[in-house]
Amino acid sequence: MTRGGKTGGSGEPERKCIATGEVQPKHGLIRFVVGPDAQIVPDILGKLPGRGLWVSAERTALTEAVKKGAFSRAARQKVTVPEDMIQDIETQLARRVVDLISLARKGGGAVAGYEKVKDWLLKDEADVLIQSSDGSERGKSKLSTPYGGSFIGWLSANELGLAFGRETVIHAALSSGGLTRRIVEEAQRLKGVRGFDGAKGRRKG
Repeated sequence: MTRGGKTGGSGEPERKCIATGEVQPKHGLIRFVVGPDAQIVPDILGKLPGRGLWVSAERTALTEAVKKGAFSRAARQKVTVPEDMIQDIETQLARRVVDLISLARKGGGAVAGYEKVKDWLLKDEADVLIQSSDGSERGKSKLSTPYGGSFIGWLSANELGLAFGRETVIHAALSSGGLTRRIVEEAQRLKGVRGFDGAKGRRKG
């Protein structure tokens, strides 16, 4: 890894977390900027002007950055952090993942419903298995993550429903290509901020 947090051996840009000191690819962190009123602003899309301050997309790292004054130190000035900032980040990331899944669905790269997902899995058309965090464990255990693929299990049935224009969705799948990599990366950030852990995305603690 590069010490300054520029580009790693894979050619992917890297940044250093101001809370943990760890250097990692940008897609695993959350960017912040200092607003005109000296307030810290989360930049989920990474497009706001100004010098970026980066924190690992983990609830523990975000909490530590707030408690230990890491934002003021990194910004080299006194800044204020909104009380509900971490919750706001979680909300924005969830909306981001839902919107991307919705785009994939419109492009034919996502399906929902047990039978459709099962069919995609049997035909090796699925690259990512998505299951709601609040769905029946017994029902979810009947489907397995595609070999070499990914699993997303930390969106609620209502959130998944928004992506597919339904009230609720328990099972969904993504094909390879298209938006899939971006969805997986954004979902991993959401996983960390929501405090989920493990291959099947169970909440820590």
